[in-house]
Amino acid sequence: MRLASIRRCSVFAFLIALPAFAGPQGPHGDHSSHHMPAPPPAGETTEASGLSVPDAELLDQDGNPIRFHSDLVAGKVVVMNFIFTTCTTICPPMGAIFGKLQEELGDRLGRDVYLISVSIDPTTDTPERLKAWGQRFGAQAGWTLVTGPKARVDPLLKSLQVFNVDYEEHSPIVLVGNDRTGVWKRAYGLAPASRLAELTAEVSEPSGGEPQ
Repeated sequence: MRLASIRRCSVFAFLIALPAFAGPQGPHGDHSSHHMPAPPPAGETTEASGLSVPDAELLDQDGNPIRFHSDLVAGKVVVMNFIFTTCTTICPPMGAIFGKLQEELGDRLGRDVYLISVSIDPTTDTPERLKAWGQRFGAQAGWTLVTGPKARVDPLLKSLQVFNVDYEEHSPIVLVGNDRTGVWKRAYGLAPASRLAELTAEVSEPSGGEPQ
């Protein structure tokens, strides 16, 4: 009797522990929609295959309503990073790198190349907080900071393959892409601004031709 009771308790404990062991899963049983991929090593890039850019209705740093794809990405070369304003580790350096990237781009900023920072903590990051954060790093026209309802931001992050259940454990990832050609690269988020500027030139090149 006692042995049978112990066996029942053991099975019960195993069944309770099983979901935690399996980890969070997407609708098809994979884990990809819940965790950011690891960033490439410094100086290297990987192809961001399977990435899609939805037309989520969000807000910019001035509180203006925007459609993410239509207003910020369509037909453009863009560089995106993913930050939150209360972050004290990798986000301030990523903001400083975008500040320097503006200098690297010069008059290409807001004409040929656009910068986008997406909040991964939209519950906290109001447009006002994002604007103040961007001002710390000298954000100019051509650098848009984005937030909105969590119910809209999370699906966007999943489509861009940068979602993490625990946003505080996010990886330093930058996406560099050309919406016209569909070329997207994933880069190390703490790469020098000069390297990110080089990547914008690389993705701007039509296949087999000269840079646009």
